[in-house]
Parts: sequence; structure tokens; C-alpha cells
Amino acid sequence: MPEAVHTLTDEALVEAIIKTNDTLLFEVLYDRFSNLVYNKCYGFAKDEDEAKDLTQDVFLKLFVKLASFKGRSKFSTWLYAFTYNHCVNYVTRDTAKKIEKQSIDSEYLENIGEDVDNDKELVSMQVEKLKQVLELIAPEEKMILLLKYQDQLSIKEIATAMDLGESAVKMRLKRSKDKLVETYSKYVKDGQPI
Repeated sequence: MPEAVHTLTDEALVEAIIKTNDTLLFEVLYDRFSNLVYNKCYGFAKDEDEAKDLTQDVFLKLFVKLASFKGRSKFSTWLYAFTYNHCVNYVTRDTAKKIEKQSIDSEYLENIGEDVDNDKELVSMQVEKLKQVLELIAPEEKMILLLKYQDQLSIKEIATAMDLGESAVKMRLKRSKDKLVETYSKYVKDGQPI
């Protein structure tokens, strides 16, 4: 494979894959993003083998759906949303299997508190309890919070990736944060172990 392929931007590489349907080009894309996708999947599955299976599923589905990338956002932004949607669907389909804990680095969770204006409830949450409470909210709520605070995507990037209006993203973020605060408060108030 020509060395020039490895220097293509993500978007140019995707465009070339769509035009040629070349699996060797897709392997380059896989090499660039497989670790990122695996880490996102592991956060939902919390099991290495399951995360590997989910990663393979994401890339199989991605190969088929790659043409739906329209270039309105960076490819990596679109791929984040694509991966999260796949994992949310997996969790929703597989409700019999309980996911234990979300593996999010503390620094990302702390971003929730730092990035929210006047949400003192979020700022005061203990990171460990926050990780546990994230498992108790709906996967869709968890997904949008992770896109914003873990992946640090802007409202505009999330809107583009999820094909929503910016006001819809803001409303979903607000509802998800409110649900997180409510769930956290319930457990702290009731003194229940999480």
C-alpha cells in the first residue's frame, strides 16, 4: 500500500473507501481508530471479550454504513456517536445482562463538574459515586453526557453527529444532567450504598 495513504486525513481516507470499497484502505481506518472504539465499548461492556466483540461489530457495521458519513463533522466526531449508538443499542437489547461499572477516568468525570455553569450539585458529587450513578441512568442519557464531558465534544459537534438541532442537544443534556443529579441525590439522601 502506498505510504501516501497513511498521510491522508480521516475524511479523505473515508472518501476514498466509499469511492473504491477497498478493504485495504478500511484496514488503515481500523488501525487508526480501533483502540478508541475498543475503549468506548469497554466502558459499556466492562468485559474485555465483550468489548472486543462490540468493537468488531462496530467496524463491521461501519464498513456497511460508511457512506452515510456526509462530512458535516469531523470523522472522529461522527465515529464517537456511531460507536455510542451501537453500544446503547447493545445495552438496550441486552437488558438481561447488567453492566457493572463504567470505566471512566476520574479526570473526565471531573470535567462534568468543571464545565457546567452553576450546577453546584454536579460539582459536589464524589467521582466514585458519580461513576456508579452513571450506570443507573438510561443508556441514552449516559451517552450524551459522555459525548459532552468525556469526549469533550461541543454542542454543535454533538448536534451534527447525532443529526439533531443544537437546542435539542442542549435540552437532552439538561435532562440527562438533571436525571444524574436526581439519581445521585436519591442515593445520598437515602444513605444507600451505591
